[in-house]
Amino acid sequence: MMIALIILGIVILVFGAVLVVGPPYVPTLSRQVETALDLLSLKPGQTLLELGSGDGKVMKAAAERGLKVVGIELNPFLVIISRIRCWKYRKQVTIIWDDLWRARWPQADGIFTFMLQRQMERLDKRIDLWHEKPVKLASFAFHIPDRPPKSKYNGIFLYEYKKKSVLKSKKSSKTIEALAAKAVAKATAS
Repeated sequence: MMIALIILGIVILVFGAVLVVGPPYVPTLSRQVETALDLLSLKPGQTLLELGSGDGKVMKAAAERGLKVVGIELNPFLVIISRIRCWKYRKQVTIIWDDLWRARWPQADGIFTFMLQRQMERLDKRIDLWHEKPVKLASFAFHIPDRPPKSKYNGIFLYEYKKKSVLKSKKSSKTIEALAAKAVAKATAS
């Protein structure tokens, strides 16, 4: 009985600690997964980045469509579950156990996330500093303040980020990473 309580306490602690840093785990409904992937309209071989990849449901659905997928998840229990869920697609799916705000994001053609409203402005700034080529963002349930979505359907907001300006091309990736870290720290402080 005591061991069961200790294990339960650890699970609650891990899920609770994740709330401090990133989005909570709430499973995305199948209908919204399909809508998001349809709106992103990525082609087989393109890359989807999932921020807060949870139990792997979105990653698996994307891999089934022939996409390469990178998921970033902080909760170690969900990382294990998603690795099991995506095992069949392990050559297409990469799962990174890390804080999505601190992790180095690989370049991608599309992004999917299910964050909280309070995190959306910070996400918008991070994407602006990160992307080197045009990228689409599908966000379930929450919108980016002061950025009109290209479309909205079935609870999914679709945003497009155009190619970066000359400033981006003149900076090294390390400089951009440093600028992104400063912007994130500033946004977090305010």
